[in-house]
Amino acid sequence: HQFEWQPTLKNVSTSCSVGIINGLSGWASSVDDFPADTISRRFRYDVALVSALKDLEEDIMEGLRDSGMEDSACTSGFSVMIKESCDGMGDVSEKHGGGPAVPEKAVRFSFTVMSVSVLADETEEEVTIFTEPKPNSELSCKPLCLMFVDESDHETLTAVLGPIVAERKAIKESRLILSVGGLPCCFRFHFRSTGYDEKMVREVEGLEASGSTYVCTLCDSTRAEASHNMVLHSITRGHEENIDRYEIWRTNPFSESVDELRDRVKGVSAKPFMETHPTLDALHCDIGNASEFYKIFQDEIGEVYQKVNPSREERRSWRAALDKQLRKKMKLKPVMRMNGNYARRLMTQEAVEVVCELVPTEERREALRELMRIYLQLKPVWRATFPAKECPDQLCRYSFNSQSLADLLSSTFKYRYNGKITNYLHKTLAHVPEIIERDGSIGAWA
Repeated sequence: HQFEWQPTLKNVSTSCSVGIINGLSGWASSVDDFPADTISRRFRYDVALVSALKDLEEDIMEGLRDSGMEDSACTSGFSVMIKESCDGMGDVSEKHGGGPAVPEKAVRFSFTVMSVSVLADETEEEVTIFTEPKPNSELSCKPLCLMFVDESDHETLTAVLGPIVAERKAIKESRLILSVGGLPCCFRFHFRSTGYDEKMVREVEGLEASGSTYVCTLCDSTRAEASHNMVLHSITRGHEENIDRYEIWRTNPFSESVDELRDRVKGVSAKPFMETHPTLDALHCDIGNASEFYKIFQDEIGEVYQKVNPSREERRSWRAALDKQLRKKMKLKPVMRMNGNYARRLMTQEAVEVVCELVPTEERREALRELMRIYLQLKPVWRATFPAKECPDQLCRYSFNSQSLADLLSSTFKYRYNGKITNYLHKTLAHVPEIIERDGSIGAWA
């Protein structure tokens, strides 16, 4: 496709016919221990965006016709919203091959065109002419870059993502001229990096790892604060602030001790190199909360609320009893690590009834049922692609429900939440309504 950028993209060649390129093209010859030409493959970001728009050409034309905007589009131009995703792909080692020595792990960076809108001349407001109907389908998600790199290897990850970050920065400051339906049109791009799990967000935004006392990637709360005040937090973290905080961490302008300094920067201790859009990753949220409920179930079978420090053997026997019961009654096989399918089946009223058969007293059984009942009222809200349409009642009651869940946890289950809370439970209870108010959805962007 022929296209041009105005102004031309900084440090990006102007040729339009570029296929898959070496991911580090334009960078130094070797990244640490790996031969640089084997480690990463990518499309040039601007070329990939052009081909994604060309794929949508008919949808865009149809959207223009439906909204009667054929004429104004070519004068005022389009605005394109892009969702970016970046995730580790786990173990991709050659099982017995003799290829070049590369890390066994891989990371994939991809993007989805979420919407295309036009600025209406008279009203000066945006009219959306295309919305991706299935924002989570692998068909709408375009791969941009595949990298053999372990997502925990900060140095290599920054080096490999560097060229993408640079191209994206250039794209933000320019506009694309591309023919759509035979007429040259102008496109501006807006990026929202929401397709990151918590581990990756912490990695690229310079925060400490997930076990940190700074429990959240959206607010400054510590784990202890979050366990006492479970619901009332607002989103305050952001890329620019992280950069400023890193500078403070690096220079220590007030000559403070390490502890004071760490408290001042709220756990930002590496240089943030990629801007993410703070949100909650719905799949891991499911998984994280299921792990937590799985532990509560064990504790309730063992009546931990009235015990002090049960032995490891006791705990093991409760877990064995729980696994056996779930396998017998629900055909749910124990898993080494919690996964999405197990989580979906465990987080049901049916599973609670099965667990309750092992819980000695009726009032604790009632509490467990209530716990799951409230949780199942919360979950659709951050799972739905369009919550205001799909589950409006649950959306309205979200804050009330999350407060009820918090009250239940901090009274009946306080043996688990004394100064502790898991990262995802905090986000589920504290941040969902604010994210939805801002983005309209969590499920679509996750």
